[in-house]
Amino acid sequence: MYNPIALKNPAYQQATLGAGCFWCVEAIYQRLEGVVHVESGYSGGHVENPTYEQVCGKKTGHAEVIRIVFDPQKTTYEEILDVFWKTHDPTTPNQQGNDIGPQYRSVIYFHDEEQERIARASLQAATEARIWDNPIVTEISPLINYYRAEGGHQNYYNENPMQGYCYYLIGPKVAKFEKLFKDKLRK
Repeated sequence: MYNPIALKNPAYQQATLGAGCFWCVEAIYQRLEGVVHVESGYSGGHVENPTYEQVCGKKTGHAEVIRIVFDPQKTTYEEILDVFWKTHDPTTPNQQGNDIGPQYRSVIYFHDEEQERIARASLQAATEARIWDNPIVTEISPLINYYRAEGGHQNYYNENPMQGYCYYLIGPKVAKFEKLFKDKLRK
């Protein structure tokens, strides 16, 4: 679902989220109605143009993230965040399942003041709704940088659904998303 033209469309908006392994998060948002572009990348660190190996080395400060370009006429930033809260565990610092390290932190990188306001309100609503038993530890920070991940990390699940990690870990997350958000699936 790589669509560089979508990045230039002024009618579209962007969201940048980290919720563990970017392969998992990318696979979910590729199935959400109104999303026109999803790509895996790195954000929040101090190393320019990091490699996957550098980020996995845990010294770049970057999180694995996805950049989502969406049509606000078909899905809203609030809906993007609703999917975010319900499809990963935002209560575990620097960890999603067996993936451990700061690159797997739960984070919302806001693009402007309106996104910050919406993100903080969404966090408050998720906390009050007690979606999770433990306190939410998601970081909400301004987007300071973004680097597209290497080509082999793009569209990973769709191209490798039978690979072990994809089959046993991403597949169930996608199934959960499709069950929870069946009315919001891409047609």
